[in-house]
Amino acid sequence: MKYLLSMLFFCVATLTINAQSAVGIWKTIDDEDGKVKSHVEIYEKGGKLYGKVAKLINPEITLCSECTGPKKDQPIEGMEIIWNLEEDSDTEWEGGKILDPASGKEYKCKMELTDSNTLNVRGFIGFALLGRTQTWYRVVD
Repeated sequence: MKYLLSMLFFCVATLTINAQSAVGIWKTIDDEDGKVKSHVEIYEKGGKLYGKVAKLINPEITLCSECTGPKKDQPIEGMEIIWNLEEDSDTEWEGGKILDPASGKEYKCKMELTDSNTLNVRGFIGFALLGRTQTWYRVVD
């Protein structure tokens, strides 16, 4: 019985941790027209969060023609667009950068998991008040 209770506790603890993770595939919604734009895979590397475009949905552009440096004219699908986000709390990450492939501009980034399937992603210049937030939704298979 003691073994069963230990296993049950482990399973519940694991589910709670996974429910609070931003790691996974997220559906991005354009905040201007409300349409799904892409699926972004968020993953952990070296204790920080990164994100790459896993899939473009009905793309208007497929290459990052507005980007500079090594990302210039590279395919957006597969491109790393979020990097170096550090955990601030169980549900918040900040200190990294995000790339807008349409404009080629890089912004400071912070993310907040509002529930296990909803992620607010904010790109900004300078202060977090000067930016815009998109709400992304977890892709559930």
